[in-house]
Amino acid sequence: MNGGKCIAQVIVDVPTKATDRPFDYLVPESLRGEVRIGCRVKVPFGPRKVLGYVVNLKDEAETPRLKAILDVLDFVPPLTPELVQLGFFMADEYLCRTMTALASMVPAVLKGTYAKVVSLGPEASAETDLLVDLPAAPLFARLRDNKECSWDEALDSVGGDARLLRRLAEAGRIRVEERVGDRVTRQKVMWVWPKQSADELNRTLERLSGRAKRQKEVLCYFVEQPEAIPLPTLLAELRVARSTVQKLVEMEALAWEEREEYRDPFKHRSFQPTEPLPLTREQAAALTAIVKPIHERCYHSVLLQGVTGSGKTEVYLQAIAEALKLGREAIVLVPEISLTPQMVERFKGRFGDQVAVLHSGLSSGERFDEWRKIRRGEVKVAIGARSAIFAPFKQVGLIIIDEEHESSYKQEENPKYHAREVAAWRARHHGATLVLGSATPSLETHYLADSGALERVVLRERVHGRPFPAVTIVDMREELRKGNRTMFSGTLKEELLACVERGEQAVLFLNRRGFSTFVMCRECGETLMCPHCDISLTYHQTNRTVRCHYCGYAERVPKECPSCQSPHIRHFGTGTQRVEEELVRRFPGIRVIRMDVDTTSRKGAHERLLTSFGEGKADVLLGTQMIAKGLDFPRVTLVGVIAADTMLHLPDFRAAERTFQLLTQVSGRAGRHEKPGKVIIQTYSAEHYSIELAASHQTEAFYRQESFMRKQHAYPPYCSLFTILLSHPNQVTVMRASQELARVIQRGMPAECQLLGPVPAPIPRLKDRYRLQMLVKYQAERGDGDRLKPLLREAVAMFDDPELRISVDRDAGELMQPVRGDRFTLWAERK
Repeated sequence: MNGGKCIAQVIVDVPTKATDRPFDYLVPESLRGEVRIGCRVKVPFGPRKVLGYVVNLKDEAETPRLKAILDVLDFVPPLTPELVQLGFFMADEYLCRTMTALASMVPAVLKGTYAKVVSLGPEASAETDLLVDLPAAPLFARLRDNKECSWDEALDSVGGDARLLRRLAEAGRIRVEERVGDRVTRQKVMWVWPKQSADELNRTLERLSGRAKRQKEVLCYFVEQPEAIPLPTLLAELRVARSTVQKLVEMEALAWEEREEYRDPFKHRSFQPTEPLPLTREQAAALTAIVKPIHERCYHSVLLQGVTGSGKTEVYLQAIAEALKLGREAIVLVPEISLTPQMVERFKGRFGDQVAVLHSGLSSGERFDEWRKIRRGEVKVAIGARSAIFAPFKQVGLIIIDEEHESSYKQEENPKYHAREVAAWRARHHGATLVLGSATPSLETHYLADSGALERVVLRERVHGRPFPAVTIVDMREELRKGNRTMFSGTLKEELLACVERGEQAVLFLNRRGFSTFVMCRECGETLMCPHCDISLTYHQTNRTVRCHYCGYAERVPKECPSCQSPHIRHFGTGTQRVEEELVRRFPGIRVIRMDVDTTSRKGAHERLLTSFGEGKADVLLGTQMIAKGLDFPRVTLVGVIAADTMLHLPDFRAAERTFQLLTQVSGRAGRHEKPGKVIIQTYSAEHYSIELAASHQTEAFYRQESFMRKQHAYPPYCSLFTILLSHPNQVTVMRASQELARVIQRGMPAECQLLGPVPAPIPRLKDRYRLQMLVKYQAERGDGDRLKPLLREAVAMFDDPELRISVDRDAGELMQPVRGDRFTLWAERK
């Protein structure tokens, strides 16, 4: 409640630099009970009515003659006061508008259109409503005639008295629902219950004729069980028709109404309850390190560095159980590609209905309903991808980030936050424990552990003492010299045949989708390029098209070269489609399941493919990065990496680290159970330290080598970075703007900072926009970041060209990636 305070500070949804601050609004007397911190309100702003978030309530305003809030859109504020504070932190830390930060924390459907609808509640009484509440009599009359009305109509019916409506809602005499326009439909089910007492039902039974056997059966049921029941359940249980129940409702022996029900994405799945497993000595020590600060209610951060197959998930589960015993809540973040049916099953099996799952595989309505369970306090554990860090819990005791090194925890569009940093902020706020789990932690996290900023707990052994898989590096240059020009080395062919003959399964990994990586004319050397981006088109065999994986452009494969009209067009490079075709051709009878973006785009496809593989309906699981993590199949004894060099030579200082992590993770899919595993890594860079050390499981040796390289060239964790990306349809314009921006930054930044660029971005043209990029290196420990942020805000804001887009990203996850947030700006997009 707002305690009677009459001034609300509101962040309005008007995307300009001048409006990125709280504005004072008068809270009308009729809304005093409804306006709360974190709720969305409709306010006048100039000639418009806009949406805003209430971020503070106070007694006095700095300016007279305030405008009044027009309406409140939420019966329960979607943001807690803590999340509002977090929004201000994110706006400052990631150089975005406060409204952008606040809106990023709520489900997408809440960003649509809204309607608040009023209907009769369970405590409404036809006999007393008109007598007891004369001011509300017109409203009850309207609801009895029309069943429901809009919030505005309800306000009109009670003379604009919002407090009266709130009292009626709290008493259960009216029901207030927030309907989210046409973005989300709410699932409703008819419920039935006895309107009469047991004695009255018995008298009604006596009055029924002998032919009304079905009606008597229904009444007898409610005499024995007077609780409300879903109508479909009643009809199925008693095998009666809907008309039978309707007759009894008309006789006023029963009552019924439609009630909203949660959409449960897992209602067709049963989860076998599981008990905690015995822990190894290392696991028990890790659990103690995590749980002790939860009992003490003090912030603590732990790096749980456990080799693949060491049982990190069981430690997570038992730590969560301890947090729940203490009345605390838990948030578990996993990479989207790791949120497999197996992972969901482990958490649901242990905690049942206490778990809400948030990931992109759910429909928008399902995600909204899972989020509402969290907001209403109906669940205690939230598991999901990056945005699950905003789960609106009030008593967080434990936050776990599994595979914390994953780049997907860094958002590419505004607000460009890193879930790890947001998690640390929330853990400090709640006095919670933050666990960062990984077999291959990011170099930044490893550095923090080395410096003592967080506690490191190591799991060195696999559960049950299972050995690591034997890894063989195959130099594909040697294969070429031997005359083998196929994508499969002799070693991989032999091992794959032997694996399938033994009735075991294999996983083949290639981080490229499509049939081939580019299409080229053998006559003139012309490569088919995207007309909108400076990137080659990828050939897809299934529909014989070439596509741009960045802007979505697609066209049929031309029969002749567009440049020289030669018919000699050939597909070069290797994609997952081509590997699948070659497998089927070279290994007759082999059964292959391919998993990439193309085969998993439909809802439920990811789960169906993995279930089929788990049931032994395929010999080989072939896929991109989505198969590298979270999979645990007992019959998988062979992992083959088709081309380990895919990421190694990208123009990104994290390329070696990403390669090492990916090879380690995908290798960990083999031999996780009784049967030993083998890993075959094919590469043209067999001597590179990231490949050699991944193959020999020398994690610490890799970190020493990579740290030396980073320190030598002054890259994170030995400095911090601001990446600035400019784009414009006109190449000359973006070049001039970048040079002017560079001059302003160079003049204003601390002398110790270093500006690199502007230079063309790794993809110089994307979606018909020319792109230039620059980097600012700085030392956060010296306070350089705090001095740079206002400079960058002002520098970006000085441009008024509506076509110029400028993106500022602190510690960008991948310098090579085209930033999807390129279509967003700090301030310059809309002035």
